[in-house]
Amino acid sequence: VLKNTNYIMGPEVSELEKRLENYTKAKHCITCASGTDALILSLLSLKVGRGDQVICPSFTFPATAEAILITGATPIFVDVSKTTYNLCYKELENILEKNKSKKNRIKAIISVDLFGLPANYSRLNKIATEYKVSIIADAAQSFGGSLKNIKVGAINDITCTSFFPAKPLGCYGDGGAVFVNKKSLKNKIES
Repeated sequence: VLKNTNYIMGPEVSELEKRLENYTKAKHCITCASGTDALILSLLSLKVGRGDQVICPSFTFPATAEAILITGATPIFVDVSKTTYNLCYKELENILEKNKSKKNRIKAIISVDLFGLPANYSRLNKIATEYKVSIIADAAQSFGGSLKNIKVGAINDITCTSFFPAKPLGCYGDGGAVFVNKKSLKNKIES
């Protein structure tokens, strides 16, 4: 990059996306400026906006709630598990059950993986399907990990990560990526 001075959208970007797809086995990888941008792009691809609500864990980095607020939606904080510090699926189910008949429907869940440990996506995805809510996995701290031999990035329909230098896969400066398994989501995020 330094030799050819293609600092933005050079051929290295496409090469990185392909390498990340191969590594994670996700169908598509779209790189972006930051992990926060990855969250915002994911929320927008799900048509989350003003009047919507998005669940996120109470123990997370401020960018999680910031991304929700930037779309015009409202964050709903849910407690985390005492043992993993990831989103507590029991609390999640309680909140979804209490809110299912309200006018401002909960539209999405951002589950934040912590300390290298992916959340219990087997359980979370089952709950999300039951309540017809989309899950965005924030894998900024679990990239490189796996769950039941599936790499982070391919576990969910939408996974976001950050390449901030303090993350498991850091870059010079800041960067991020969204991993998706549906072509329609890839097209929306790229647009």
